[in-house]
Amino acid sequence: MTRKLSRRGVLGGMAATAVIGWSATQGWATAGEAVDAGPLAAIPPLDGTLETTPEQVAPYGEDFGKLKSGAPWAVLKPGSVQDIVKMVNYCRENKLKIAMNGRSGTGNDIESHSCYGQAEVPGGVSIDARGLSKIVSIDSQSACVEAGVTWAQLTRATADKGKTPPALTDYLHLSVGGTLSLGGIGGTVQRYGLQTDNVLSVDVVTGTGQLVTATPSSPPGLFDAVLGGGGQCGIIVRARLKLIPAPARATVFSLYYKDLTTYLADSEKVMADGRFSAQAGELLRTADNTAWQYKLEAAAYYSGTTPPDRAKLLAGLRDDRPAATIEDGTFLDYMFRLDAYEVYLKEQGFWDQPKPWLSLFLPASKTKEFMQLVESQLTPETLGGGFLLFYPYPISKVRRPLTVQPGGQIGYLFDQLNFPSPGTGKPEIDKMLEQNRRLYDKAVALGAKRYLVGAIPNMTQADWKRHFGSRWDAFAAAKKRYDPANILTPGQGFFA
Repeated sequence: MTRKLSRRGVLGGMAATAVIGWSATQGWATAGEAVDAGPLAAIPPLDGTLETTPEQVAPYGEDFGKLKSGAPWAVLKPGSVQDIVKMVNYCRENKLKIAMNGRSGTGNDIESHSCYGQAEVPGGVSIDARGLSKIVSIDSQSACVEAGVTWAQLTRATADKGKTPPALTDYLHLSVGGTLSLGGIGGTVQRYGLQTDNVLSVDVVTGTGQLVTATPSSPPGLFDAVLGGGGQCGIIVRARLKLIPAPARATVFSLYYKDLTTYLADSEKVMADGRFSAQAGELLRTADNTAWQYKLEAAAYYSGTTPPDRAKLLAGLRDDRPAATIEDGTFLDYMFRLDAYEVYLKEQGFWDQPKPWLSLFLPASKTKEFMQLVESQLTPETLGGGFLLFYPYPISKVRRPLTVQPGGQIGYLFDQLNFPSPGTGKPEIDKMLEQNRRLYDKAVALGAKRYLVGAIPNMTQADWKRHFGSRWDAFAAAKKRYDPANILTPGQGFFA
């Protein structure tokens, strides 16, 4: 049976059978099934469509991580923001869950880029963010975009006008609404914080079915509850984002270290004096695959014909490193540097594997202890085709309350992005998840916090209360105010 809702609010079916609404006892009910079914809520007229066929809803029951699954009852492909308003109200009235699904990526690999079912809504309604994919405006200070626009699309569009978002993720083919719901971290966090720290306003459909423009000052608490709040208090449908002048080129330094202590010292030194425009880092294998080593990756952006002084940029750093490379290229090439690696991962079969990722914010005072533990336990087989990002940032740059940070002045991103080898079986994947849980518990004991991506099994509400700490009561109050029926984004599990 083909079930496709149009603006007429009717689903065409076999032999003129029509689906007329949702029944708590029958699910999607046809006219012929409505006898003695109890009250049915009529589907509202829509500018887009509501899809319920198995072939339409199945892709929304799995995400990038391929570790959890649960198909929705229906998929809303919105033709307008008002479609989302209507369906949120419909779901609230009928006790259905609803969540936005980013549907980003490249080529035909369009999917939710959550890793552990965070955007899934089993038995509910999933919203295809691609229905909201317009870049509304770009001016000298900001860009206004719909939630389904990807950072790749925005970066190219703003570059044409000599501008760029201050904070960009390393992989750009992610939806704006998706990363703003979590944080959005990249190599300029040392200067500009997370993507959530560079938002001027957001248009949000709350769980009460209201379309609201949220700013830092009004309405009370919504701006801070939405940015980094995991979709719990509202569905982001549009955002106004800060822009800065875009450079033309980037000189990129890759400095390799055998010694963790030296890597930490040099990384914190260049972070503190701000000599580079962007800074990242990585734990990786040596060229002969016999040991772990560290890479400090730093970029100096510039425009014009005169590149930066390389000797000056390297001054005061340890000169006994085993290796270093320096490359020069365009700013856009550097922003899209992971695209070629994505092609490799797909060609070699890594991309479609389950991905038990682990993402943390570590306190600098305990980072060495934690990394020594990771070095002793991590195997090349666990990472597979993936990588482990690891670099410092000033905690003061991360300002949104729900992107919770560890104590102290300096934090370290720890982002273990496993891409297991093709053929890795479920027992091995389960062991990786178990290791994630052990490492998470150890990190929390050392004062770390989660970055709200990745896969950590068996998270309880007690775990989440501990994670949010002093922010929990305000978060729970915002949830009660803006989503009192608890219908939004159940996959996070905060308020289950």
